[in-house]
Amino acid sequence: MTKYFLTLLAFFAMAESQAQTSNTDLNKSNYSMPSRDYVMIQFGYEGWDGAPDSIKTGGIGRAFNAYLCYDFPLAKSNFSFAAGAGIAVSNIYFKNQTVIINDTNSQIQFVPENFDYKKYKMSIAYLEAPFELRFFGNKENRNKGFKASVGLKVGALISSHTKGKRTYNSKPIIEKVSTKRYIETIRYSATARIGYGNFSLYGQYSIGNLFRVGSGPENVRPYQIGLCITGL
Repeated sequence: MTKYFLTLLAFFAMAESQAQTSNTDLNKSNYSMPSRDYVMIQFGYEGWDGAPDSIKTGGIGRAFNAYLCYDFPLAKSNFSFAAGAGIAVSNIYFKNQTVIINDTNSQIQFVPENFDYKKYKMSIAYLEAPFELRFFGNKENRNKGFKASVGLKVGALISSHTKGKRTYNSKPIIEKVSTKRYIETIRYSATARIGYGNFSLYGQYSIGNLFRVGSGPENVRPYQIGLCITGL
C-alpha cells in the first residue's frame, strides 16, 4: 500500500512540475524583451532663428538625420538612457540671394544673386551623437504605446558648401563652393520627442551660434521640427 501511495505521490509531483514549466514558458512567450540597439531616422523642416533681415531665406529648409543608438534601461522602470552616433544634414534655401564663402573673405557674405538661379542652397553636415532620457508607456513592448524623451545632441562639423543651379544657353550649370571656415566646428542642440509606437514628432534647437565669432551674423541658431521613425 505504501509503495502505491509513494508512486501516486511521485506522479502528481511530476505533473505539477510540468504544469509550472508550461506556465513559465507561456509567460515568457507573451513577454517581448526590448531590443538594446536601434536605428533612429528623422525628416524635418529647418529654419534659422535670429537671422538678420539681410538674410533672405526662401522655400522649405530640409533636414535629414540618421543614427545608430543603444538603449540602457534604468532598472525595471519605464525610463531608459540612450546614446548613439550618426550623420545630420541640413539644407537652407535662399530667395534672390547668394552666399559668398570664398576663403579670401574674412566674413561670410549674403548678397543679391548675380544670375537667375532655379535653386540656391547652403548645405551643412555633421557627425553627431544624440543622448536621450526616454520614457515608455509600455515597457514590455516598446514598439507600442506612448513615448517621450528629452536630450542633447553634440555634432562635429564635417562639411559646408553652397550649391546653385541655373541655365546658360539652354544648358544646365551647377555651381558648388565648399569651405568650413565660417561655421562653428562643434554644435550643441537641445532635443525633445513625443509619439506613439515607432513614430514620433521631434524638435531641436541649437544652443550655440551657427557662425564663428567674427565670421558671420551673431545669434543665428538653427532649429528643426519633423517626424522621427525609430525601432524603440
